[in-house]
Order: sequence, then structure tokens, then C-alpha cells
Amino acid sequence: MALAFKIKRFNELSLDELYESLKLRSIVFVVEQNCVYLDIDSKDQKARHVLGYEGDTLIAYARLFAPGDYFPETSIGRVVVHPDFRGIQVGHALMKAAMAGLYDLMGPQPITISAQCYLEKFYESHGFESISEPYLEDDIPHVRMRKN
Repeated sequence: MALAFKIKRFNELSLDELYESLKLRSIVFVVEQNCVYLDIDSKDQKARHVLGYEGDTLIAYARLFAPGDYFPETSIGRVVVHPDFRGIQVGHALMKAAMAGLYDLMGPQPITISAQCYLEKFYESHGFESISEPYLEDDIPHVRMRKN
């Protein structure tokens, strides 16, 4: 599989890219996880958007934040892989692209994330460590993690 990643500011996204990213987020975070919450949270305008493509199909997505735009440190959020493309290392490729994107944009510095608890080991494999007790975010157990 040849994944191609793009990183764009909100105002650089085409209408199709915006639509497809919101659709992918809804497929997973709203429908699959059966979680009624407002995914469109007014943070998209501040974020850089990581778009991962297999051919012309968006299969992976994440948001990147500068310090102070989400957490005091740089941050990665809305990390998502299309359900049809799980189990083949797409998530790992996405995290590598997201971290490299942050470092390219802002230099090496700590990254904080709010991770769903069931993905804690996944993020640990990318150098993140838990820095909080579990908490509920939109009724889903999360833990705050940091990579120094």
C-alpha cells in the first residue's frame, strides 16, 4: 500500500477534502463509536490537517495544533483510520506523518494528546506516556499522554 500524506491549513483545504475529512470523522467518532457529540468544535480553523490517501481515497486523518491552540504544548487530535483500512499499519504511518509534520512546522518539542484508553498501548509504541488518570470525554474513557 502506497500512502500519500498532505498537511494543509484549514483555508487550504478544498471543499472535497473538508467534506471527506468530516465524513471520515463522523463514520468513526459518531456512528461507529455510537457517540452523540459535536465533532465540529471550532478548532478546525486553528489546526493543520493531515490527510492520508490510498489513491484518491481518504483513509486516514489527524489534526495538528500549535502550543496553546488545544493544550499548552503542541498537540495531535482526531486521529482516525477508516474502518476498512485497519490492521495494516495505516495508524502507525499516520502517527509518524503527524509527528513529523509537527516537528517540521514547530521544531522538536513535547506533544500532548487526549487518547482513548483502549489505544494507550498504540500511542506508547510511538513514545507517548500517560500523564493523567482516565477521564471521560464525550462519555468515552480517555487518558492524557505526552511525548517529550
